[in-house]
Amino acid sequence: MSDAAEHSGQEAESATEEERNLKRRRRRIAATRGAGRSLARLGFLGPLRERLAFVREAAELYDLDEASDLYGTEVVETLEERVAGLLGKEAAAFFPTGTMAQQVALRCWAGRTGNPAVAVHPLAHPEVHERNAFSQLSGLRPVHVTSEPRQPTADEVHDFPEPFGALMLELPLRDAGFVLPSWEELSAVVDAAHERDAVVHFDGARLWESTTHFGRPLDEIAGLADSVYVSFYKSLDALGGAALAGPKTLIDEAKTWRHRYGGMVFQQFPTVLTALAGLDRELPRLPAYVAHARVVAEALREGFAAAGVPWTRVHPEQPHTHDFQVWLPYDRDAVTEAAIRQAEETGTALFANPWNAKGPGLAVTEVYVRAAALEWTADDVRTAVADFVALLKETPS
Repeated sequence: MSDAAEHSGQEAESATEEERNLKRRRRRIAATRGAGRSLARLGFLGPLRERLAFVREAAELYDLDEASDLYGTEVVETLEERVAGLLGKEAAAFFPTGTMAQQVALRCWAGRTGNPAVAVHPLAHPEVHERNAFSQLSGLRPVHVTSEPRQPTADEVHDFPEPFGALMLELPLRDAGFVLPSWEELSAVVDAAHERDAVVHFDGARLWESTTHFGRPLDEIAGLADSVYVSFYKSLDALGGAALAGPKTLIDEAKTWRHRYGGMVFQQFPTVLTALAGLDRELPRLPAYVAHARVVAEALREGFAAAGVPWTRVHPEQPHTHDFQVWLPYDRDAVTEAAIRQAEETGTALFANPWNAKGPGLAVTEVYVRAAALEWTADDVRTAVADFVALLKETPS
């Protein structure tokens, strides 16, 4: 076979795999939507009709006779002030995306410290999900203080052999299993960075739900960091958006860079209204979701043991937030098919998220626990596990 023919065949095979994955994703989402029971009903997966209805519901929480926003005024400023207050910071700036917010924050800090090196975990969002944005757009240089699938330690930060201007901590570290350090460990890591004259930035996309684990209010947690980013859609169910909070001088500069990066959107009131609604509606519920996630995790562990699965792992054993991982000793395609079939045939979506291969015969998925899960008892979870395993045993591996 010629090189050209071989390359063409590889492209066709790749396209076929991509199409197969897309078809399976659509089937999985449709099955989850149609299921009568699920551990989480994620708003962004709903149809347009439901999302528009949510905007109308959110609008009822705000005075609609006030002027609309123009390039970050009015209701946008209301949201910024509220976030700054919740996080105990001098000021906050609304951004259309967290990717933009964090690039801007760390770029501004690099200008202040004179060092473009950012100490960041290799599993952190900018390193895994942003196509090298730090280096490609902001002139920043990521360095890794650890490669272990956990948060860095104070000793690793203190003893790192080269200088860095900023330490970025993703709280929780999603791709390691939504893991958090203890309060004492976090405080020590921050102190270690400050002793090196580095600033500390929290990637707090999911910081909202971390208060239960730390046993501290949001402003005390955020108070450890020099700046904090938070997301409005991951846990608060808004249409999108993010905020950067910190000293007023940093936020003023960040707003300048927001404009340069194209983040000065003409009007953003639909997104901002849903963010305000999320703060009112979802934020107070998050501790209950975290508590129930621990019930669900234990019931999953018990259910798989009772069903005779030879090995399973719920990680962390006691979830740090309302999200966690489940690892199973099966081929990814087999567990994916069983999960979809369970939703389609029984009306119960136990595993609604995609499964990823982590080695031969090993698959992992993320489990989200939200308001819908509060209707599930531990017995409900164990029963759903038994049904899932029965389907899994019928599925060719």
